[in-house]
Amino acid sequence: MDISFHGANRGVTGSCHLVRCGDTKILIDCGLYQGGRELKEENFEPFGFEPSEIDYLLLTHGHLDHCGRIPLLVKYGFRGEIITTSATRELARLVMLDSAHLHEEDARWQTRKLERREHEGEVVEPLYTSLDALNSLDFFNRTVAYDEPLKLGEGIRARFMDAGHILGSACILLELKEAGKWKKILFSGDLGYSGRVILGDPAPPPEVDVVVMETTYGDRCHKRLEPSISELYEAITDTFKRGGNVVIPSFALERTQEILYYLREGVEEGLLPSSMQVFLDSPMAISATEIFRRHPECYDDEACKLFSHNRDPFNFHGLHFTQDTSDSIALNRFKSGVVIIAGSGMCTGGRIRHHLKHNLWRDNCSVVFVGFASRGTLARRLVDGAKVVRIFGDEISVRARIYTIGGFSAHADRDELLAWHAQLGNPKRTFLVHGEEKVMEAFSERLEDTEVIMPKVNQQFKL
Repeated sequence: MDISFHGANRGVTGSCHLVRCGDTKILIDCGLYQGGRELKEENFEPFGFEPSEIDYLLLTHGHLDHCGRIPLLVKYGFRGEIITTSATRELARLVMLDSAHLHEEDARWQTRKLERREHEGEVVEPLYTSLDALNSLDFFNRTVAYDEPLKLGEGIRARFMDAGHILGSACILLELKEAGKWKKILFSGDLGYSGRVILGDPAPPPEVDVVVMETTYGDRCHKRLEPSISELYEAITDTFKRGGNVVIPSFALERTQEILYYLREGVEEGLLPSSMQVFLDSPMAISATEIFRRHPECYDDEACKLFSHNRDPFNFHGLHFTQDTSDSIALNRFKSGVVIIAGSGMCTGGRIRHHLKHNLWRDNCSVVFVGFASRGTLARRLVDGAKVVRIFGDEISVRARIYTIGGFSAHADRDELLAWHAQLGNPKRTFLVHGEEKVMEAFSERLEDTEVIMPKVNQQFKL
């Protein structure tokens, strides 16, 4: 019985972990690397294992850095079974198809770039295609509910528990028997935190022998939620007074829906102008919002109550969905008084880069970051105070006001992570993943009565 690590090792993207019990191989997540050029190149590297030998892939949730390399896994021979929650299956389908489209677009752009440099005939191939993404959906054969017992073979049991991170997200408990001995291994996936709107709180974890846990915010505590909501409202009203636009780079899954929820509340409570016009300029976020509406079983009591009274928690007067590219381009005509929400949250692609190009140089505009920004991304450079950034080959001066509001994070902070770990009953080993190295080191110093390991890529450990 052993475990090996093939992504999100001393970094926050590309989650992928492999457990072997006897002849059965179980993969937990298969995510895409996101960030700078070096990270993107990691996606083209071998997995560190043979895809055709994997029997099961258990998917914690539908974020790209956890499911984004599944089409590639299938392309290179995976023929096992992918198991996840119903909501995650829907979101993963949306995310993988969108990712494939972006890879195809990028490959076409790179090919045209080569042709302009007199490299005619050279073709850049995408990491995977839309057909690859569609093919991978054939292996999502089974969905499970939270806490439903799942038998994967003799001496192998699994259970999905609510992680409270995004819709359908789960921690995954594996109970494995080998040579007459049982081991309990818990994978945190990405953990949410208590008291957020829309979703329920993370489920209390069981006592285990080994835990593999994320540490995205393992060195800091979030701002409290209420002041963060107030800061969002103040950023919008102040920008409108200055005669500019508010641009919000936002992740299509969860963060966008949460921001819509608070904007609706702000309008209803008179804290934001009733005339405010909000444009959700992200086809994926629009589709994700529809998926959210189909899965109230994942909601907390307050959100369920809104639906029971025939009220949509994500909709309000003044909200517009811009599906078509032409509608997105038309937003350039607005010079003031609008809120534009677009992906991606880290500004690595999508329509947000166009809106930044048109608004970032204007000192009466604001850019409001409401999520994590990895090293090497445009979002991180802006958060860190860059004065000039390059977008679509042009150098753009940063004159807009930059806000970073940490209270909206979908990740547990340091204290929430420590409280979660304290419920595990002193696991013999704690593997730290999905965090930057300095953050992991700071977090590990706070853990007691457990062997703390920060695995490197492709490193293997006996269990």
